[in-house]
Amino acid sequence: MLVSAAVCPHPPLLVPEMAGEAAAELDALRGACDQAVRRLAGGDALIVVGGGPETRPYEADAYATLRPYGLDWTIPSRVKSGAEALPLSLTLGFWLLERQGLGAGARYQAVAFDARPEDCLALGRELAESADRVALLVMGDGSACRSEKAPGYLDERAAPYDESVARALGRADAGALAALDPELSRDVQAAGRAAWQVLAGAAAKGGAFTSELLADEAPYGVGYLVAGWSLTGGPA
Repeated sequence: MLVSAAVCPHPPLLVPEMAGEAAAELDALRGACDQAVRRLAGGDALIVVGGGPETRPYEADAYATLRPYGLDWTIPSRVKSGAEALPLSLTLGFWLLERQGLGAGARYQAVAFDARPEDCLALGRELAESADRVALLVMGDGSACRSEKAPGYLDERAAPYDESVARALGRADAGALAALDPELSRDVQAAGRAAWQVLAGAAAKGGAFTSELLADEAPYGVGYLVAGWSLTGGPA
């Protein structure tokens, strides 16, 4: 059963060494992520979920790296022969867990960015049923079309889209996350849609959740949302 969840974005600039002199611009976002992740301690299973090229779990020897983004940072520093690199979303999840000393034993699950909602929901249910007390770290960016300088340029639908996701995360509204439109999500370049719907599936069979929206920002024209969910009761 899902007992807690943290939702965080995955821009490479979240890592201060990547951001360089601009690192302070994301200090508040970084702090919100740390606050959300700390709430994941104490479960039987800690699973990081994030978008990737395909839906698949990663083996325990997979490694986190930011070398494709220009930073010579890899953990573990000595990679086993044949080990695979985690996708960006899971690499940032790895980094966030390591900051809080929660990385040991964590599992890593990618979900295809274009996965069908029903498949995302089914994956969430499967993950929630994998242990008695499951904690999820859900990695996903909002729309990349929030301004004219955004990676996807300005789309007038982007801000309302992110507002609807922020509202759902702040209310622990799994139904609203499950109802996100894949086509609209693709149009506004919301990389987190599939991962958020995995969360929706994981929460569907649980009880009531308390929730807190810890950050709702778009400093570079990309929506960055941070939230924490905690189980408050048994199945409804």
